[in-house]
Amino acid sequence: MKKAGIIMIIGSLLLLGLFKFPLWNIMLGAPQYPDPLGMDIYIEGIQGVEEFDIQNIDGLNHYIGMKTIPKVEDMWEFEVFPTVIGIMVAIGVLIGLLGFFGKVSYKWFLGWFVLMSVLGIMGMYDFNLWLIDYGTDLDPKAIMKLLNPDGTPMTYKPPLLGYQKMLNFDVDSWPATGAYMMFVGMMLTVVAFFVGKKEYKAK
Repeated sequence: MKKAGIIMIIGSLLLLGLFKFPLWNIMLGAPQYPDPLGMDIYIEGIQGVEEFDIQNIDGLNHYIGMKTIPKVEDMWEFEVFPTVIGIMVAIGVLIGLLGFFGKVSYKWFLGWFVLMSVLGIMGMYDFNLWLIDYGTDLDPKAIMKLLNPDGTPMTYKPPLLGYQKMLNFDVDSWPATGAYMMFVGMMLTVVAFFVGKKEYKAK
């Protein structure tokens, strides 16, 4: 399964892009901000798209009682996620090498994909929980206390995926370069499974 093993190795290595490129991007645009404010979310922390974006977003959030954007030391995820990705890359490369030399079944390629999919779903679930907490756990002493039409306190959870109008802000939340690299890498491991299956039957 030489060809399948090589594809598996390449697919696994593409996940290393998560250490260089952002996984997710959230942009906030409004009339008073002709250049939208943005956050790039990496597996190792959150950075502003432009130099002062985080500072400006925190300044806006202060008025409505939202927490400041967390630093690396504030979230355990920024320590755990890089380790998990590193381990999955190493396992994927090892499986690819063993497949190349015919030491493991092609089914291992699919097993890696399933495990990575489960971890990805768990990561998205955790990310959504953070967004909920970020947008709903407001300071009761905030300068501005806005209410919904039914009288309940307004919340400010950004969308997990897609577009949402929030006050006078247009909020967009979409996968970024790192997520696309991970997706392509995972799809390559599925390709490796089918190529490996074909090579196995050809023997």
